Amino acid sequence: MPFILGLGTSNIMALRLSVFTGVAAFILTILTDHHLGIFKIIPYAGHLIVDAMVGFVFVLAPFVLGFEGIDAYYYWVNGAAVLTVVSLHKPEESNIKVNAN
Repeated sequence: MPFILGLGTSNIMALRLSVFTGVAAFILTILTDHHLGIFKIIPYAGHLIVDAMVGFVFVLAPFVLGFEGIDAYYYWVNGAAVLTVVSLHKPEESNIKVNAN
């Protein structure tokens, strides 16, 4: 998507950060202990913490790195979306069943 939108017009770091984050997110998914994980090394709660950190970085990146125009909007919209999804996530239910008796 960063290539289709032409990210990097205000600062090449807008393109580089997006590509790096996409690759890192793919690797994180492969290493996470959930249904899409292949190696199941990272607990899902850890995955969510990384997602939240990425959301905050995306919201702040335009200010810190001087992104303008589509570069800034891309990060603000994606950061807000990631933070919204993470905040709406319900904790995983334990596999332990409690007897109600």
